[in-house]
Order: sequence, then structure tokens, then C-alpha cells
Amino acid sequence: MFSRHVTRNVTGQFQRFQSTLLIAEHNNENLLPITQNALTAAKKIGGEISVLIAGTKCGPAAEQLAKAEGLSKVLVAESDSFKGFTAENIAALIVAAQNQFKYTHIIAGASSFGKTLLPRVAAKLDVSPISDVIGIKSADTFIRSIYAGNAIQTLQATDPVKILSVRGTSFEASQLGSGSAAVEKLPSDGCDTQLTSFISQELSKSDRPELTSAKVVVSGGRGLKSGDNFKLLYDLADKLNAAVGASRAAVDAGYVPNDLQVGQTGKIVAPDLYIAVGISGAIQHLAGMKDSKTIVAINKDPDAPIFQVADFGLVADLFKAVPEMTQKL
Repeated sequence: MFSRHVTRNVTGQFQRFQSTLLIAEHNNENLLPITQNALTAAKKIGGEISVLIAGTKCGPAAEQLAKAEGLSKVLVAESDSFKGFTAENIAALIVAAQNQFKYTHIIAGASSFGKTLLPRVAAKLDVSPISDVIGIKSADTFIRSIYAGNAIQTLQATDPVKILSVRGTSFEASQLGSGSAAVEKLPSDGCDTQLTSFISQELSKSDRPELTSAKVVVSGGRGLKSGDNFKLLYDLADKLNAAVGASRAAVDAGYVPNDLQVGQTGKIVAPDLYIAVGISGAIQHLAGMKDSKTIVAINKDPDAPIFQVADFGLVADLFKAVPEMTQKL
């Protein structure tokens, strides 16, 4: 009887003191959408949720996030050390926060930022990171995608700190606007690791929606034969108010920059409508878009793998089909 009572008591303590640190992704002025998806995942874990925002002048982003429901506090760290959001310095900040607050979970979106950051944090804390989480069954049991989405794994983590990257397309975005979380300053002393230094960045500007949050995406592959022919997709995207993406083959061939790449090694998207033009349907590409609500494929090869996941398929010459489609819209 005594041992059973102790077991129940320890379990109750674990649930009571469970806490999660969510790493916010932002551009100092605004939150990036994946932060709201990751917040939904954090709520499924349960317990108190704190959010860490690190940047140079990230007060506006912190104010936005403080309005989210379900947060206990927002931790803000501002320093030139975080200019350019270098993973080495932000990882040092997260480790310092973990040593101070002893979180049971650390979570971020499975974006380029999160995938670069969390393995460094996990190595410093000597635990195994859990990547590409698509479902949360309990505080220690998670569902993740493996083998480029061809298999689903359910695992139970035994590490004292669970470090998770969550796929944004698998969780609805938490709404902002009615919360009132406390905002606290977090010291950033000692976070400049001097391992990297930020020099500059060039941001591409476009009137089209951002790729990972667009409701319609038009993507092109090697079948377009050149970068100049991507104008066919730009014209179609403008008619549909869509974002433009590309397969890895098109990016590797130099047709478009790699920030348009959709796939396991690119961006994960799940729009309402995904139009794949001249894309054969390699496994790594399908892993990045097969959660789209409706998939339309245009390819002259009737045996292309993309047709196996498409809801609607058109076997045709894309150089004729796409201009006709654009003209009719």
C-alpha cells in the first residue's frame, strides 16, 4: 500500500510541475506563423507555457505574443549577440534559461530555424531531440514522421527534458488577441559564443503570399526546362493569388533560388490547393506537400509518381496547359 501511494504522489508532482519553453520565431517586428502552430502543440503537452523571444529590438513581436491565450509569461532577450538569429548564440541563451527554470519540455517549429537550433540545445543538455512531431499523445509520447513521410512512428521519450520540433502543418495556429501574459526581461550575458558572426542578409521581396502560409501554391519542377519558363507559373500564381514553389530538381538545376524549394529538405506546405507543374513526384518532394487539402498535377508522363497522390491529374504538355489555364482565369 505504501509503495503504491508514493507512486501516485510522484506522478501527481510531475504533472503539477510540468512546464514548456516555446522558442518563438520572428523578424523582431512580427511573429512568423509557425510560432502559433507550435504554441498549439505546446498546449497539447499541458502544464505552464513560457515563450522565449530573442532578437535585437523584438518588443513588437513580444507584445503580439503576450496576447496569446494559455501563456504564463513571455521571456524577452535583446542583444546584438542575437543579430541575424544565429543558432549558436540563441542555443546558449536557451541552455541558460533551462538551467535557471528547469523546463520539462523545449519546443520549436520544424523550420530551418528550429532544425538548426534544437540539435545544438539537445547536445548541450545531453538529451535526444525529437524531430518532425506531427501528433502529441501525452507529455512523454509523441507521433513523428520518418522515412520522408512514408512511415509514422510513435515513441515514448524518457529523457528528463523533451526537446521537440513540431511540423507546423500538423497543428492549427493558436489565435492571438485575448491573452495577457507577463513580459519579463531575460539576461543575455555570456551568450556571445563568438563561434559565428552575422555579416548581412538579402531578403527577396514579393507581392505574393509567403510560401509556408499561402492558401494556394503553384510549384514547378525540372519539366519547365529553364528558369525563364517559370514565368508561366508566376503568371498563373498572380491570377490565383498564390505562392510559387519548386522541386529540389528545379532548384539544383538553378532555375529558381532555394528559398522556393518544397520538400523534405526544403519547406513543408499544406495549402488548400497545391498545383504541381512538371514535377515527377520524388519521395522527398511528396514529404513536403502531401498534406495539402487538394493536389492538382500537370505532367506529360502518365506514369509520374505525382499522380498517385494527386486528387486531380492532367496528362498534358505544360507549355500548352498552363497558359490556357491562366487565360481562362
